[in-house]
Amino acid sequence: MLRLGGDEREQLEALIRKGKSPAQRLLKARILLKADVSEAGEGWRDTRIIKALDTSVSMVYRVRKQLAEEGFEAVLSRKQRATPAVARIFDGEKEAKLIALACSKPPKGRARWTLRLLETKVVELKIVDRASDSTIGRALKKTFSSPIADSAGSFRRRPIARS
Repeated sequence: MLRLGGDEREQLEALIRKGKSPAQRLLKARILLKADVSEAGEGWRDTRIIKALDTSVSMVYRVRKQLAEEGFEAVLSRKQRATPAVARIFDGEKEAKLIALACSKPPKGRARWTLRLLETKVVELKIVDRASDSTIGRALKKTFSSPIADSAGSFRRRPIARS
C-alpha cells in the first residue's frame, strides 16, 4: 500500500502538468499518483497501472520499493554515480605531454605525426598505459596544436597576427 501526503500529491501533479521533466520521472510520478490509496488517490492495483501506463511489472515494483526504502525525493531524482562511467586516460599533465609530443619533430621518414604513431609513442614513453587513436584525436582536437587542426574539416580558425 502506498499513501501520499497532500503536498507530495501536489508536487507530483505539478510535475506532470508542466511536462518538462524527463519521461522516466513523469512515469514514476504517474505510478505514484495511481497507486496512492489516500482519500485523494485512485488506489489502483499494479496490473491496472501497468496496462494504463504501458509499463512493466518491474518498473512499478521498483518505484514502490524505492519509495519505501529511500523516500519520496529519491524516487523523483536521478541517482548520481560515485565515479565517472569511464575514467579519463589523459589528465592535464598527461595531455600536456601528448601535446608536446604532437608538436615535436615526427619520427624519421615521416612528414608529420599520425594518430596511430602518437598512440604507440605515448605507450612507449610510458605517458599512459594504453590509449586508442580516437582517444588521442579527441584530446588533441581541443587544441590548436593538433595535427588534425590543419585538415580541411577543421572548423576552428587560427588567430591572425595583427600589426
